[in-house]
Amino acid sequence: MTIANPIYDAVFKYLMEDKRIARTILSALLKENIIEVDMRPHEYSNGQRELLSVFRIDFGATILKSDGSEELILVELQKNWLPTETLRFRQYVGSQYQDPRNIVEDSADRHALPMVTVYLLGHTLGDIEEPVLYVRHQSFDYNDRIVTKGMPNPFVESLVHDSVIVQIPRLHGQINNRLDEVLSVFDQTRADKKNQHTLNFDDSVYDSSDSDMQRILYRLTAAAADIDMRQDMMVEDEYYSIIKEQESKLYYGERKMAEMNAQLAEMDGQLAEKDSQLAEKDGQLAEKDGQLAEKDGQLAEKDGQLAEKDGQLQITIKLLLKMGQSEESIAESLGISPDEVKRQCRD
Repeated sequence: MTIANPIYDAVFKYLMEDKRIARTILSALLKENIIEVDMRPHEYSNGQRELLSVFRIDFGATILKSDGSEELILVELQKNWLPTETLRFRQYVGSQYQDPRNIVEDSADRHALPMVTVYLLGHTLGDIEEPVLYVRHQSFDYNDRIVTKGMPNPFVESLVHDSVIVQIPRLHGQINNRLDEVLSVFDQTRADKKNQHTLNFDDSVYDSSDSDMQRILYRLTAAAADIDMRQDMMVEDEYYSIIKEQESKLYYGERKMAEMNAQLAEMDGQLAEKDSQLAEKDGQLAEKDGQLAEKDGQLAEKDGQLAEKDGQLQITIKLLLKMGQSEESIAESLGISPDEVKRQCRD
């Protein structure tokens, strides 16, 4: 059988718009019994093709717990074709933390919905071989013992989240569990060699009584036969070819920039060495300035002492004059010249 390739945004959106299919796929990814999903409105990031290689859909998912209780969580699903800056993913997650629609109120307080992020990557993550990664948070005390009492806690769940990361190129057709079966429709090793828009399957490997899986295959088969869907996939091909070309130019530009930065770093090193030499000279000059300042201080101290003596002399002369002594006798008694006596009287 031939199905449409869900790595294309148009096909993926069409697939996930079916609530039953969305519930089936998310249940397999999260390994939870999801009984209801609601797609959050207006959450398609690539609607305007603003040179973004990330496609995003947000869901509200209700999980039936083993004790019979129900829990509502937010699932942010992001899919991309090309290696993308993680900052984009972080920005999308950040917007969910800020969205007031994700705040719930109970009898105790207000808190955010627990969130799980799912990343369907059209590229690999270095040497990580596992096609699906589960990144989960735990809480520890000071001695690194896992804290279980009182957990999960609404405050904690509001501030941290788990993630599921799928490396689509690592899907190699092996079906060992329910998740492998669901994700097999993304396996790019099944892509038609002449037409990447479609995948070729032997439907006999799927249980015909599995109505959920049959629904996924049927919807993707219908998408493959839809003319508008084919046109959308062709547009995406053109779009991503432009992105690849731009990324190639950016890569070349980054290499040139790296070379220039290396040259600048070498120049900075030379300048730093010269600055060090100048700093050493400045230090020597500062030391000399310090010595001169010390001498100036000594001179200032002496000047102060002289000024103090001058003041005392002036007071003494004026007092003697008031007592009726002549300038000549004052000069003789103080051992100074008559001209000095007159100067002190003028001051």
